[in-house]
Formats: sequence, C-alpha cells, structure tokens
Amino acid sequence: MQIRQTNQGFNFDNYPTFDKNIDPKQRAWIEVRGKAVEKNVKYLRSKLSKNCQFMAVVKADGYGHDAKLVSEYAIKGGASQLGVATLKEGIKLRSSEVKKPILILGNLYTKRDLIVSFKNDLMPTISSIRECLICNNIGKHFGLKFSLHLKVDTGMSRLGFEYSKFIQQFEKIKSFENISIEGIYSHLSSADEENSLDPQSTTQLQKQKFQELLKQINVDRNHNIKIHLANSAGMLLNKDFHFQMVRVGLSMYGYSPLSKINKYLSLKPALYLKVKVAFIRIIDKGVRVSYGGKFVSSRKTKLAVLSIGYADGVPRNLSGKIKVIHNNKLYPQVGSITMDQMMVDITGSNDIKIGSTMVLLGSDGDKTISPLDWARESNTIPWEILCSFKNRLPRVQVD
Repeated sequence: MQIRQTNQGFNFDNYPTFDKNIDPKQRAWIEVRGKAVEKNVKYLRSKLSKNCQFMAVVKADGYGHDAKLVSEYAIKGGASQLGVATLKEGIKLRSSEVKKPILILGNLYTKRDLIVSFKNDLMPTISSIRECLICNNIGKHFGLKFSLHLKVDTGMSRLGFEYSKFIQQFEKIKSFENISIEGIYSHLSSADEENSLDPQSTTQLQKQKFQELLKQINVDRNHNIKIHLANSAGMLLNKDFHFQMVRVGLSMYGYSPLSKINKYLSLKPALYLKVKVAFIRIIDKGVRVSYGGKFVSSRKTKLAVLSIGYADGVPRNLSGKIKVIHNNKLYPQVGSITMDQMMVDITGSNDIKIGSTMVLLGSDGDKTISPLDWARESNTIPWEILCSFKNRLPRVQVD
C-alpha cells in the first residue's frame, strides 16, 4: 500500500534557515532582569557613606548576565564608574557607547596594550613604577595626561605595589607630568569570612594597613584621588570601609556574600536560568539512569530529559544534589549531569509535557533556587557558579 504524504496547511517557506532566526528560548537560556540590577544599585547606594561613589563591577560579561545590559541598568541605578577585568572587556563596553569611567582591574604591562587602553579612554590598574613610566611616556607623546589607578598590596599577594616601598615610589610618581592619578586602591582578601568584624581579623588588619599608608602619603590633600578598598562584602560590613568609592559585584546582581546578613538585605536576583523539557520517558523499578548508572530507580519512574548540561555551565558535581521548579513544585534531578542534558524525576506530575519550561535558578511561585544553594552543594562560591554559564546559553532581557 502506498502512503500518501501531504503538506496541506504547512508552509515550509515561513520557517527560518539561519541561526540568527532561531528562538533563543528553543532549548535553554538565561533571563536577565535589568530592573533588578537598577533597584539593587539604588538600594546599595542608600547604604553608602556620604559622597561615596559606586563602581559597578561588570567583569566576566557582567558575572554571566551580559555586561552591556548590566552596565546600562547599573548606571540608571546611580553607578558612576564601571570595573572590568581585561582590556577586551573594556573595549567592548566602549564600543557599546558606554561613556562612564571604566577601570581595568587586571594588569596591563605591555606598551601596546597601554596605548590601546589610552586610546579607548580606559583607566589601567598600575602596580609598578615600570608601568607608570610607560603611561607617562604615552601621555607625553599625545600631549595629554593618562588617567590611571594605583594599586597597593595590603595582604592579597596578587597585584599591587609592594606596601613597604610604595611611600617612596609615590613621591616619584607624583612628579610624572603626563599621568593623572584618578584612584588609589587595595583589595580585601577575606571580607566575606564570618570573623571580619573582629579587630584582629585579616580584613580589619588590611584596612588599618591601608589607612596608615594613606596617612603617610598625605593623600587627603588631593581630593580628586578616589580611595577605594571595599568589594561587596567590605561595603556591607560597615561604613569604615567605604572611603571615596566602593567596588560592588555580587551584591549588585542580587546576592549577599555575607550569610549572616543575607536575609536582611532587600536584594533581587537579576538572573533566572530556564530550560525546556526535550523528552519524557517512563522506566521500571531497578533501571539505571545516565552515565555510570549511579542512580537506580526505586519504583516505576517518570523522567523528563532537560536540554542543558555541564557544557552550558551546570557543574557535573551537582549530579543528584539539585532540584528544578515547575508550577511552584520542586522536582529532583537524578543521575549524572551530562554534557548537554540532565534527567529529572517528575513522577506524579500530569502538567509537565515535552516543551514545558523548568526553572533551574530563580523563582516560580514561592519556590526559589539560588546560586548560593548550588555553591553550597558543590563546595564552591556563588561567583564561580554565575561566571560558569557559557555563551551558548542565550541571554534574554525580560524587562
């Protein structure tokens, strides 16, 4: 018997050919709420000391949220400066017509990179006399002053001038006619630890060391130099850490690095991670699931296969430790998380179909799953969770 195929009522010409036309919500995606960033910045600014400025840290593509979008809403919320990690990140923001001052928090050490920074009106972080000399020569060549920030190491042992030598070096740096010192800063290494308010804690000792340095170089005489020390945790500890500017990352995105005060802060998460159900199957009792077969069904089980995995940034070591939300109900993830997919036990559910949307991070009804939850389960920090989401997850603005 011949089977007759028909295309009646189906117009193939209406369907896209190119990737740019594919629905960003076809598989898995990140929803970004710019208004949440704006509200968080306004809220955090309300806690700052008088005349203290707010630098929005948008490195790592805005902690995985989309740096351009985050920058736009952070500025609407009152951020006066932006912080990035690399020269490329800074150039990308400038090419997006961002006009605010941008500080490169990483270290530029070649003449070429510093020239590119200068031409793109980006402020480099300077950690040695050598780079100061290069910047001064660049400014002299163009007949202008090269704006930059000086960094001092007070205990991080990463970037920054050596503390014991900075006082003498600063006198020499001030004599350079073609640089403009826009800021002097250091970085707290342990501000998110529980004992940070203890007078003998690493955080308090770093602050004291930084304050002593500022006294010795008489920096208060120059009110144009912005002094900054605090990250999100330092900013939330108390106003003694605020100085002329704070550098805020994690809290701006809706999460507190300090667990003790997290529940008292009015912060709204700006990121939701969502995924579609690609397939549904029913397995019998005693069936192994996914690589290694570490999960074995204890009953007849209904599984939903979700189109997301560790190649998208969901840590494989979260296998069997997390849940997802659908219609205000939690469902456990089972079996090993694979490169592109994961399985969820949806036994008893009647409303989950192929194409249904599940929430991996974010809220649905009164149920919420946070990067803080994932960080605890995978023995890491929320910063790493947020920065792990790959570019193959489209960012979708929902405001």
